[in-house]
Amino acid sequence: MRERNMQSSARSTGESKSPGIQPRISSGESWDAEAQDNNIVPLTRDQAEKLFGPEVSRPSRVTPYRVVAAQMVLSVGATLLWWLFYKPPRDAALSAFLGGAICWLPAALFAARLKAKSGAETIMSWMIGEGLKMGATIALFVAVAVWYKSALWLPLLVTYIVALKTYWIAMAFR
Repeated sequence: MRERNMQSSARSTGESKSPGIQPRISSGESWDAEAQDNNIVPLTRDQAEKLFGPEVSRPSRVTPYRVVAAQMVLSVGATLLWWLFYKPPRDAALSAFLGGAICWLPAALFAARLKAKSGAETIMSWMIGEGLKMGATIALFVAVAVWYKSALWLPLLVTYIVALKTYWIAMAFR
């Protein structure tokens, strides 16, 4: 009860127990979003290390090319598993390989585009790259549906999803 009274008195006086937490503004007070945005103070190195741990400033070992390489390895591994445990093995393995390729080919194009930009990145060029990646993915799915009539969609989609989730696995090894 005492803590609740302290919080309500802190709110009414505009004080806050924790830095970075803004007091609530009653409906009668005016609120300016731009003024509040100017109050953002970046963390110092010591604060970041205290909050996130001592390895916060260590550069990431995850690069786009490593992610694409991991996608390729997982795609080939999944293709091998479909070859071994699915009947008919040829169509399953080819479908699985195509599913993996639908994932890593656009990712490889995006990684090459990132390298070509070499530091001149803007948010718009990143969004264009992502748009190209999504367009290439859709085009590859359509191409498989049109030209490979005996595609088995279960191995294709499962391998695609496995390769797609490589991003999350790679972030775990940051």
